[in-house]
Amino acid sequence: MPRAVSNRRHQRRRKILKQAKGYWGRRSKLFRPAKDAVAKALTYSYRDRRRKKRDMRRLWITRISASCREHGTRYSVFMHGLAAAGVQLNRKALSNMAIEDPDAFVQLVALAASKSSTTAGVAASSETS
Repeated sequence: MPRAVSNRRHQRRRKILKQAKGYWGRRSKLFRPAKDAVAKALTYSYRDRRRKKRDMRRLWITRISASCREHGTRYSVFMHGLAAAGVQLNRKALSNMAIEDPDAFVQLVALAASKSSTTAGVAASSETS
């Protein structure tokens, strides 16, 4: 009597080899090297999906900072002034605005400068009292 053969093992191997398609050499042809390569690739992709978010935020901050310095203010002063003015734009939107609509960004810089100077004056006067 023939033994019962499970299809699950074949499906699992086929799935791994399909994921390893395009890898170099044994990593795309043999199961064990393919399994290791796919596991490592999935680890990297998980890590880098989170790293991508960090990298994009750093890029936006760099762009905003460069634009602020062009207009005579610092990034930290600009962001503090926006918070004091109640402007609820995120860094991605501010970065796009600095590139695509410099005139509107200049208005925001002016608004932030006026708000940050008034809040700085209030803080300084409360310390002296």
